[in-house]
Amino acid sequence: MLTEKDEELLSILRCNARASISDIARATGVSRTAIQNRLTKLENNGVIKAYSVVLGHEYINKLITANVSLKVNPNLRQTICIAMRKTHQISHIYSISGEYDLQVTIQAQTLEKLNEVLNIVCSLEGVERTNSSIILDTIFER
Repeated sequence: MLTEKDEELLSILRCNARASISDIARATGVSRTAIQNRLTKLENNGVIKAYSVVLGHEYINKLITANVSLKVNPNLRQTICIAMRKTHQISHIYSISGEYDLQVTIQAQTLEKLNEVLNIVCSLEGVERTNSSIILDTIFER
């Protein structure tokens, strides 16, 4: 069970994962040692999994994004996923139901780079069929 201070700490970190222990302590009115102990507890309990970078809309809006559905050989599925995780332009890999097995999101700075990544994905052993859709515009995002 999280305390009110834990929730406040998480809120601060969601806004700025690089906030210093001192800044968090000042904002919450709790000592630096107490904040460090709370962070350690939250990390050890799996509440905080990692600290990451959130890309700005200026940058993201310039990327070309494509959703790619993949039909794969079930025996090679894990190998395919491991190989795709090594490609930095692939931001998401989902297991899906239906005609296709995997849904992959690719984000590239140019059409040429997007095409290069698609060629890499399509050439992986065990990828039987793909269907790609380039995202033209974001209508709504939560």
